[in-house]
Amino acid sequence: MRVVLVDDHRMFRTGVQAEIGETARTGVEVVGEAADVDQAVTVITATRPEVVLLDVHLPGGGGVEVLRRSASMMADQDRPVRFLALSVSDAAEDVIGVIRGGARGYVTKTITGTDLVDAIFRVSEGDAVFSPRLAGFVLDAFASTDAPPVDEDLDRLTQREREVLRLIARGYAYKEIAKQLFISVKTVESHVSAVLRKLQLSNRHELTRWATARRLV
Repeated sequence: MRVVLVDDHRMFRTGVQAEIGETARTGVEVVGEAADVDQAVTVITATRPEVVLLDVHLPGGGGVEVLRRSASMMADQDRPVRFLALSVSDAAEDVIGVIRGGARGYVTKTITGTDLVDAIFRVSEGDAVFSPRLAGFVLDAFASTDAPPVDEDLDRLTQREREVLRLIARGYAYKEIAKQLFISVKTVESHVSAVLRKLQLSNRHELTRWATARRLV
Protein backbone atom coordinates (compact mmCIF):
# COMPACT_ATOMS: atom_id res chain seq x y z
CA MET A 1 0.00 0.00 0.00
CA ARG A 2 1.67 3.21 -1.21
CA VAL A 3 1.10 6.18 1.09
CA VAL A 4 2.03 9.87 1.11
CA LEU A 5 2.30 11.62 4.46
CA VAL A 6 1.32 15.30 4.59
CA ASP A 7 1.97 17.19 7.84
CA ASP A 8 3.82 20.39 8.61
CA HIS A 9 5.60 18.93 11.65
CA ARG A 10 8.73 17.01 10.66
CA MET A 11 8.99 15.20 14.00
CA PHE A 12 5.44 13.96 13.67
CA ARG A 13 6.08 12.71 10.14
CA THR A 14 9.16 10.90 11.42
CA GLY A 15 7.10 9.27 14.17
CA VAL A 16 4.39 8.10 11.78
CA GLN A 17 7.01 6.80 9.37
CA ALA A 18 8.51 4.75 12.20
CA GLU A 19 5.09 3.38 13.16
CA ILE A 20 3.78 2.38 9.75
CA GLY A 21 6.75 2.45 7.35
CA GLU A 22 8.22 -1.01 7.98
CA THR A 23 6.75 -2.42 4.79
CA ALA A 24 7.55 -6.07 5.54
CA ARG A 25 5.59 -5.82 8.79
CA THR A 26 2.77 -3.42 7.91
CA GLY A 27 2.34 -3.74 4.16
CA VAL A 28 2.62 0.05 3.92
CA GLU A 29 5.28 1.96 1.99
CA VAL A 30 5.61 5.72 2.57
CA VAL A 31 6.52 6.95 -0.91
CA GLY A 32 6.52 10.68 -0.20
CA GLU A 33 6.17 13.41 2.40
CA ALA A 34 5.10 17.05 2.30
CA ALA A 35 4.91 19.93 4.76
CA ASP A 36 2.60 22.40 2.99
CA VAL A 37 -0.09 22.57 0.33
CA ASP A 38 2.14 23.14 -2.70
CA GLN A 39 4.54 20.36 -1.70
CA ALA A 40 1.63 18.03 -1.08
CA VAL A 41 0.06 18.53 -4.50
CA THR A 42 3.44 18.12 -6.20
CA VAL A 43 4.31 14.91 -4.33
CA ILE A 44 0.85 13.38 -4.72
CA THR A 45 0.82 14.14 -8.45
CA ALA A 46 4.29 12.64 -8.90
CA THR A 47 3.77 9.46 -6.86
CA ARG A 48 0.02 8.79 -7.27
CA PRO A 49 -0.28 6.84 -3.98
CA GLU A 50 -3.29 4.77 -3.01
CA VAL A 51 -3.79 6.77 0.21
CA VAL A 52 -2.72 10.21 1.47
CA LEU A 53 -2.53 10.83 5.21
CA LEU A 54 -3.51 14.50 5.38
CA ASP A 55 -3.24 16.97 8.22
CA VAL A 56 -6.08 19.50 8.38
CA HIS A 57 -3.97 22.56 9.18
CA LEU A 58 -1.21 23.20 6.66
CA PRO A 59 0.61 26.28 5.40
CA GLY A 60 -0.81 27.42 2.08
CA GLY A 61 -4.51 26.87 2.64
CA GLY A 62 -4.92 23.75 4.77
CA GLY A 63 -5.97 20.22 3.98
CA VAL A 64 -9.12 21.41 2.23
CA GLU A 65 -6.99 23.20 -0.38
CA VAL A 66 -4.98 20.01 -0.99
CA LEU A 67 -8.25 18.15 -1.56
CA ARG A 68 -9.55 20.84 -3.91
CA ARG A 69 -6.41 20.71 -6.01
CA SER A 70 -6.42 16.90 -6.02
CA ALA A 71 -10.03 16.52 -7.14
CA SER A 72 -9.17 15.02 -10.53
CA MET A 73 -6.94 12.38 -8.92
CA MET A 74 -9.66 11.45 -6.44
CA ALA A 75 -12.11 11.06 -9.32
CA ASP A 76 -9.80 8.83 -11.40
CA GLN A 77 -11.74 5.61 -11.98
CA ASP A 78 -8.67 3.46 -12.62
CA ARG A 79 -6.26 4.74 -9.95
CA PRO A 80 -8.14 6.88 -7.43
CA VAL A 81 -6.11 8.65 -4.77
CA ARG A 82 -7.96 8.45 -1.48
CA PHE A 83 -7.46 10.75 1.48
CA LEU A 84 -7.52 9.98 5.19
CA ALA A 85 -7.35 13.04 7.46
CA LEU A 86 -4.96 12.60 10.39
CA SER A 87 -5.15 15.55 12.77
CA VAL A 88 -4.78 16.64 16.38
CA SER A 89 -8.07 18.51 16.00
CA ASP A 90 -11.37 16.85 16.86
CA ALA A 91 -13.41 19.98 16.09
CA ALA A 92 -16.63 19.41 14.18
CA GLU A 93 -15.90 22.11 11.60
CA ASP A 94 -12.53 20.55 10.76
CA VAL A 95 -14.02 17.08 10.36
CA ILE A 96 -16.91 18.28 8.23
CA GLY A 97 -14.70 20.54 6.11
CA VAL A 98 -12.36 17.80 4.89
CA ILE A 99 -15.15 15.26 4.43
CA ARG A 100 -17.03 17.75 2.28
CA GLY A 101 -13.75 18.22 0.42
CA GLY A 102 -13.59 14.53 -0.45
CA ALA A 103 -11.62 12.80 2.31
CA ARG A 104 -12.76 9.23 3.01
CA GLY A 105 -12.15 9.38 6.74
CA TYR A 106 -10.82 11.32 9.70
CA VAL A 107 -8.78 9.99 12.60
CA THR A 108 -7.05 11.87 15.40
CA LYS A 109 -3.38 11.68 16.28
CA THR A 110 -4.13 9.61 19.37
CA ILE A 111 -4.63 6.60 17.08
CA THR A 112 -2.24 3.67 17.48
CA GLY A 113 0.09 2.58 14.69
CA THR A 114 -1.79 -0.70 14.26
CA ASP A 115 -5.15 1.03 13.99
CA LEU A 116 -3.72 3.58 11.57
CA VAL A 117 -2.48 0.85 9.26
CA ASP A 118 -5.92 -0.77 9.41
CA ALA A 119 -7.56 2.58 8.62
CA ILE A 120 -5.26 3.08 5.62
CA PHE A 121 -6.21 -0.28 4.11
CA ARG A 122 -9.91 0.28 4.75
CA VAL A 123 -9.85 3.72 3.13
CA SER A 124 -7.97 2.31 0.13
CA GLU A 125 -10.83 -0.13 -0.35
CA GLY A 126 -13.40 2.67 -0.31
CA ASP A 127 -14.58 2.44 3.29
CA ALA A 128 -15.23 5.50 5.43
CA VAL A 129 -13.17 5.49 8.63
CA PHE A 130 -13.57 7.76 11.66
CA SER A 131 -12.22 7.98 15.17
CA PRO A 132 -14.90 7.38 17.83
CA ARG A 133 -17.51 10.16 18.09
CA LEU A 134 -16.29 11.99 14.97
CA ALA A 135 -18.70 10.08 12.73
CA GLY A 136 -21.56 11.75 14.60
CA PHE A 137 -20.38 15.17 13.43
CA VAL A 138 -20.55 14.04 9.82
CA LEU A 139 -23.95 12.37 10.16
CA ASP A 140 -25.40 15.44 11.86
CA ALA A 141 -23.91 17.79 9.28
CA PHE A 142 -25.14 15.91 6.23
CA ALA A 143 -28.54 15.19 7.77
CA SER A 144 -29.15 18.90 8.31
CA THR A 145 -30.20 21.20 5.50
CA ASP A 146 -29.53 24.28 7.60
CA ALA A 147 -26.26 26.12 7.13
CA PRO A 148 -24.24 26.44 10.34
CA PRO A 149 -24.57 29.83 12.03
CA VAL A 150 -21.78 32.32 11.44
CA ASP A 151 -19.83 33.28 14.54
CA GLU A 152 -17.97 36.45 13.65
CA ASP A 153 -15.84 36.33 16.80
CA LEU A 154 -14.72 32.77 16.12
CA ASP A 155 -14.07 33.57 12.46
CA ARG A 156 -11.44 36.11 13.55
CA LEU A 157 -9.27 33.28 14.84
CA THR A 158 -6.93 31.19 12.73
CA GLN A 159 -7.27 27.39 12.78
CA ARG A 160 -4.23 27.09 15.06
CA GLU A 161 -5.63 29.72 17.42
CA ARG A 162 -8.88 27.74 17.62
CA GLU A 163 -6.94 24.60 18.54
CA VAL A 164 -5.11 26.44 21.31
CA LEU A 165 -8.37 28.00 22.49
CA ARG A 166 -10.06 24.62 22.88
CA LEU A 167 -7.15 23.10 24.76
CA ILE A 168 -6.89 26.10 27.10
CA ALA A 169 -10.62 25.87 27.75
CA ARG A 170 -10.24 22.17 28.55
CA GLY A 171 -7.72 23.02 31.27
CA TYR A 172 -4.48 22.06 29.52
CA ALA A 173 -1.28 23.75 30.73
CA TYR A 174 0.89 25.57 28.18
CA LYS A 175 3.48 22.77 28.22
CA GLU A 176 0.77 20.16 27.57
CA ILE A 177 -0.61 22.19 24.66
CA ALA A 178 2.87 22.58 23.21
CA LYS A 179 3.38 18.81 23.33
CA GLN A 180 -0.06 18.08 21.91
CA LEU A 181 0.35 20.45 18.96
CA PHE A 182 4.08 19.87 18.38
CA ILE A 183 4.91 23.55 18.92
CA SER A 184 6.97 25.46 21.50
CA VAL A 185 5.62 26.87 24.76
CA LYS A 186 6.53 30.34 23.51
CA THR A 187 4.40 29.79 20.41
CA VAL A 188 1.49 28.68 22.60
CA GLU A 189 1.85 31.87 24.64
CA SER A 190 1.81 33.94 21.45
CA HIS A 191 -1.36 32.21 20.24
CA VAL A 192 -3.08 32.72 23.59
CA SER A 193 -2.19 36.42 23.55
CA ALA A 194 -3.57 36.74 20.03
CA VAL A 195 -6.80 34.96 20.99
CA LEU A 196 -7.32 37.16 24.05
CA ARG A 197 -6.68 40.28 21.98
CA LYS A 198 -9.01 39.30 19.14
CA LEU A 199 -11.83 38.26 21.49
CA GLN A 200 -11.23 41.22 23.82
CA LEU A 201 -10.82 38.98 26.85
CA SER A 202 -8.51 39.50 29.84
CA ASN A 203 -7.43 36.03 30.99
CA ARG A 204 -7.79 32.28 30.46
CA HIS A 205 -10.74 32.09 32.86
CA GLU A 206 -12.76 34.48 30.71
CA LEU A 207 -11.57 32.56 27.65
CA THR A 208 -12.83 29.29 29.15
CA ARG A 209 -16.24 30.79 29.87
CA TRP A 210 -16.38 32.18 26.33
CA ALA A 211 -15.54 28.81 24.78
CA THR A 212 -17.93 26.91 27.06
CA ALA A 213 -20.80 29.24 26.18
CA ARG A 214 -20.24 28.40 22.50
CA ARG A 215 -19.90 24.66 23.20
CA LEU A 216 -16.36 24.58 21.83
CA VAL A 217 -14.90 22.62 24.74
